[in-house]
Amino acid sequence: MRNQKLIRFVQSFVLLPILTISGSQGGALLQAGSGIISTSQFVLSQKQNNGDLASIALNPVIDEDAQNRKIKAESIDVYFKMRNMPLHGLGMKMVLEAEKNNIDWRLLPAIAVRESTGGKHDCNRVPNNAFGWGSCKISFKSNEEAIEIVAKNLGGNNPNTERHYADKTVIQILRAYNPPHVVPRYAEQVISIMDKIGPEDTVITTIEKVNANT
Repeated sequence: MRNQKLIRFVQSFVLLPILTISGSQGGALLQAGSGIISTSQFVLSQKQNNGDLASIALNPVIDEDAQNRKIKAESIDVYFKMRNMPLHGLGMKMVLEAEKNNIDWRLLPAIAVRESTGGKHDCNRVPNNAFGWGSCKISFKSNEEAIEIVAKNLGGNNPNTERHYADKTVIQILRAYNPPHVVPRYAEQVISIMDKIGPEDTVITTIEKVNANT
C-alpha cells in the first residue's frame, strides 16, 4: 500500500508542466513552457518493512543532441516518404555526416532532391549517385558511401576539392557545386528545398515532442 501511494505521488510529480531541480552538481532544469530541456534524473527510494530496498526510478535522461538528430532525420525521411523517394530511411545517415563535416543538415537531402528527385532519377551511367557528383561520372558502392563522400567534399575536408568548399556559406557551396553560368538559380532552388525540409535550427521545445520521439 505504501509503495502504491509513492507511485501515485511520483506520477503526479512528473506531470507538472514545470519542474526545476538544483543542486551542487550544477542543477537540472526541465521546463515545458519556455522550451528549455536539460538532462535530469529523479530517483525516489523507500525501505520496505523487511529491510529490502524498493526503488522507483524516473529517468527522463534527455540527450538533447541525440533527440535533435532524431528530429532532423525524421524531417528528412518524412519529406522523402511523402514523395515516394528511394532515399527514404537515410535521414539519420545524412544528419550524422552533415554534423561530422560541419555542413547544414538539410544540404545533402536537398541536393539529392534537386539532382535526382531523391534517388528516383539518379545517374544512369553509374550506380548509387543520387547527388550528380562528378557530373554523374563517379560511382559509389552504396548510397551510404555516396553520402559520406559528398558530405566530406562539401565540408571542405577533401584536400583535392577543399579550395571549392572549405569555409563557405551554403549559397557559396552550392554556387561552387553548380555555378550560376552552368545552372542558373541552382543555389536558390536547393535552398528552397532545404526550407521545405525544415528550419536550420531544429531543437526540442516541449516535453511532448521529446516523448513523441523516444
